Amino acid sequence: MPSNFLNIKRLFRSFAQYDTLTSHNYEIKDLTPPKEILHAMQAQITAEREKRALIAASEGRKQEQINIATGEREAAIARSEGDKQAAINRAEGEAAAIVAIANATAEALRQTGAAIREPGGQDAVSLKVAEQYVDAFAKLAKTNNTLIVPGDLGNMSSMIASALQVVKSQPKI
Repeated sequence: MPSNFLNIKRLFRSFAQYDTLTSHNYEIKDLTPPKEILHAMQAQITAEREKRALIAASEGRKQEQINIATGEREAAIARSEGDKQAAINRAEGEAAAIVAIANATAEALRQTGAAIREPGGQDAVSLKVAEQYVDAFAKLAKTNNTLIVPGDLGNMSSMIASALQVVKSQPKI
């Protein structure tokens, strides 16, 4: 406390140079305001704290909502990109399957063409066409009530011969 007292004394002396203030005694008193004023000051401090707490809580809720919205947006983008990549992968897989089937079909046709050109190849084709014709006709007879048949149903050999004639009339490759 003595240093505070000396500081106050120096302060008063500095004012003395202006001849406006002259002091002979210094007395420091404990100035306690009345209870009503203390109560009002305490209420004001409490109100300020509550106000700051409400503002902080409001800012927290605001930031929480921003974070949730940002997270939902990023999740939607990630789902969309995942769906897009899945669609690309499916399309690439289907394309690869189509190419593989086309290559296998082309190779099978090359081998079939080579086999037809060998001795006895035409006879094998004729037999296969006849078998498929009879099988197809039998399936039609089993599944449908109405059946369109050639005029001469009793002569199966003539139907097979006409099918073979169609095969033989094809140009040679």
